[in-house]
Amino acid sequence: MASERRKKNDKRQLELTIEKLDEEGIGLAAWEGKRVLVPGVLPGERILAVIEHEGQRRIAARPLKRLTSAPERSRRWNCPHAEECLGCALISMDYPAQLRFKQDKVAAALGAYPRLAQARVAPVWAAEQPLGYRCTAKLVIGKHHGQVSIGLYRRNTHQVVDIGQCPLHHPLINQISAVVREEIERQGVWVYNPERNSGLLRYLAIRVSPSRNEAMVTFVTSERNYREITHLAKWLVKKIPQVVSVQQNVNASTGNVILGAQTLKMLGHPALLDQVGDLRLRISPASFFQVNHPQAERIYALVRQWAACRRDEHALDLYCGIGGIAMNLARDAGQVLGIEVVEDAVRNAADNARLNQLDNCRFRAGDAAELLEDLELELPPGAVAVVNPPRKGCEPEVLKRLAALAPRLLLYVSCNPLTLARDLDLLAGLGFVTEDIQPVDMFPQTPHVECVARLVPAQGG
Repeated sequence: MASERRKKNDKRQLELTIEKLDEEGIGLAAWEGKRVLVPGVLPGERILAVIEHEGQRRIAARPLKRLTSAPERSRRWNCPHAEECLGCALISMDYPAQLRFKQDKVAAALGAYPRLAQARVAPVWAAEQPLGYRCTAKLVIGKHHGQVSIGLYRRNTHQVVDIGQCPLHHPLINQISAVVREEIERQGVWVYNPERNSGLLRYLAIRVSPSRNEAMVTFVTSERNYREITHLAKWLVKKIPQVVSVQQNVNASTGNVILGAQTLKMLGHPALLDQVGDLRLRISPASFFQVNHPQAERIYALVRQWAACRRDEHALDLYCGIGGIAMNLARDAGQVLGIEVVEDAVRNAADNARLNQLDNCRFRAGDAAELLEDLELELPPGAVAVVNPPRKGCEPEVLKRLAALAPRLLLYVSCNPLTLARDLDLLAGLGFVTEDIQPVDMFPQTPHVECVARLVPAQGG
């Protein structure tokens, strides 16, 4: 049982025993019938915490002192910003324990669906590089009492936590962030204030090519601006020559979406040249690509191995992004079609296929469900299908139309075990059996885990 303590200033402190971690890697404890959420702690630890917010059913608290330490607590690394930004909620846990947490997370998600009980779940593939692996960052820019901060919003606020030398980021991202912070202050660039809906500079998006040690920087502004952003861009390139592309994205909305619809090239190249394995890639500012190149390469290789396409076969890559999976399938298949809703990504994908001399790839931009309906007359039965949707997973209509294509093999790449399990269960009802699942630690120090699932048509289905 936890006992309540009080300071003279009446800010309540609780002595708690952490029971487990939630889906986001936040510690959970109980106090007077309420659930207490505490970041930066591990199961079994006794802590002294201070209440930051108390609701009817749950309490948000901040750890003040660790009274006992869990054996899984890491002695190798830590981050002074971890409890505020919560971007790497597991960084206080040693790496083998992180992998066990993710294995259990996948098992728990699948365990909610009896029809998935026969799926073979392999051990999580560990990352060889558990720090410094992120080659993409989207950071919010804030200003308080004249001091510029670049980082992430503190949870449930518009206060920006300056994350400085983030241990997860590629070193070039940290270097660029530091120079941009310095130049914003020196040049007096007007920083956007979301509470007042006023100001110019909102976000900083950085994409790094680890193989070339080059970067693309995108300044997200509330309105189109030439003079100030160009001046900022020139100083950035002067101080960091590895920045080979600077873009301005205009986002006038008041919501939490980072990128707007309009992107303008300011300096350098219109896209970033990158490489994963022996695939060369051009990536535009608005296109999605995996943040961890070595693990992405392993996923591509696994998809290609499991697909085992032949030259007389067709393959479909749904939510194809810039074409990484499609191009790997194209090395073996006769024809590959990639479908993606983001038009910039489709242009990148077509350009990348030409860049890699893969003329058996074609790509279409549009809504997945609508395009799949057209493919029922166009794609021969017995093709290989791969889906790699966003965290929310696939719409039921997409899965129904995908099943109607009668692929001989279906591979599902997912960054969310909960929506993966939900969709695998839906596919079970549509005649597909999940045989194998390979979890991959794409995001060390965070609670997230990638999975690749292998499905085949049920016998007699």
